[in-house]
Amino acid sequence: MKRAIALPARSLATLAGAALFTFASPISPAFAAAPQPLPSAIGDFALKIEPGLFIPLTEPQSGRFKLGGGQTVKALVNLHPYVDLGPRFGFQALPNKTSELSPGVAWTYGLGVRVKRPHESPDGDTFLSASPWVDADALYIRTGSLNRAGFSAGVGVAFPLCPTRTFWLGPFVRYMQIIESSRSGYDDRDAKLLTVGLSLEASTGVRYRSPEPVMCEPKSEVATSDGCLDTDGDTLPDAIDRCPHARGPVDNWGCPPYKRLVIKKDKLELKERIYFAWDQALLQEVSFPALDEVAQALSDNKNFRVQVEGHSSSEGGDDHNQTLSEKRAEAVLDYLVIHGIARDRLVSKGFASTVPVDTNATLLGRENNRRVEFVVNFNILPEGAK
Repeated sequence: MKRAIALPARSLATLAGAALFTFASPISPAFAAAPQPLPSAIGDFALKIEPGLFIPLTEPQSGRFKLGGGQTVKALVNLHPYVDLGPRFGFQALPNKTSELSPGVAWTYGLGVRVKRPHESPDGDTFLSASPWVDADALYIRTGSLNRAGFSAGVGVAFPLCPTRTFWLGPFVRYMQIIESSRSGYDDRDAKLLTVGLSLEASTGVRYRSPEPVMCEPKSEVATSDGCLDTDGDTLPDAIDRCPHARGPVDNWGCPPYKRLVIKKDKLELKERIYFAWDQALLQEVSFPALDEVAQALSDNKNFRVQVEGHSSSEGGDDHNQTLSEKRAEAVLDYLVIHGIARDRLVSKGFASTVPVDTNATLLGRENNRRVEFVVNFNILPEGAK
């Protein structure tokens, strides 16, 4: 393994320079109410494609052509949560029943309006969040050398494919009529076609408003009718307090203000590195202040049980890296025990190079992965975990 070089502290995403505390709390750190979707904004954009099967419904097309296929593309601009407007383009091809004759092909251009259930409807279930819709289009149609007018009307339902509701998929049925002009010697009956298919829509998605947290009265140590349980008495409910057993200011999510670490929603992140002697499990003195603050945070939050993890890059032998990562994790665990953390709250484990966070093909990637030299992960375990 290469010698560790001291570098300026940076985030773990770019350089191994932070200690992580991933934790699972008995009470999920979420707002008391679910985030609420915001109404659509005027000008929100969506692109919709409608591949489908085309069925001629009336003579002369039904007698001349087989079942065909086609594609429609629509650009939709939001005018109101219920209403979209935009241009459309499509083509339809119907194979001729007589192989010697060419297929019937129509190119369609037009402008349409859609009325739909708003995409930001609050129901969380995929099916309950479905968006039924109806639309109508005025068309200009080109078939061969002929230019004609027409119209179409469709009905369908779309289901969200992701929580952000950016993508929607669902079945549709569309009726299209091509208006024939009177021409001597030609059948001037209107062409009537039915389309059955699936529509796929990509949109700007749904924005959410996070509800304001319910603040508790000081010393609300018993759950009230509104669910306000505040164990540490800092007025922030346990449901959103990241340190429910240690009093802290509301603007720091109820956690004490630490100098060398930050408690986030799902992890506690060191601002400094942890250093070991070269190729040894000996902690360097420069790391003591950071580890002292780790011990203080664990003392403040007595419900945390910690798994200390060591990691390395892929350089060096696997057996050597595994042994070293285990010993370095144990060294950190021993340090915390010496500084007052009960051993039954701590577990250590070495992972060598089996859990990379970056590529091992570059110097920076190897430095990120060689977390055993700079960083130890402290995964906080739920009660009862082994």
